[in-house]
Amino acid sequence: MYTVSITSQGQISIPAKFRREFGFDKKSKVIIRKKENNLVIEPVPDFMGLKGSLHKYAKKGISINKIIRMEEKVWEEAAVERYLKSLTPKQKRI
Repeated sequence: MYTVSITSQGQISIPAKFRREFGFDKKSKVIIRKKENNLVIEPVPDFMGLKGSLHKYAKKGISINKIIRMEEKVWEEAAVERYLKSLTPKQKRI
């Protein structure tokens, strides 16, 4: 457990031990969401981590444009899912 300060600009520093453990570097992006009465910090999925995940479609002769559309759809669905998870039950009813 660490105590960190909040700057006048609302920023906090993540201790080096946690940055190393979670693989955060200067250019990392994170998602911060509220869960109950806590803030949850999660790494933004690295696009390059998907490298090669759709190669099986290319082998089947599917055009690159169709593969790109498939990737975009998956990313959009994941973004909507993350957003919906971040909503409280009251917000979901509105």
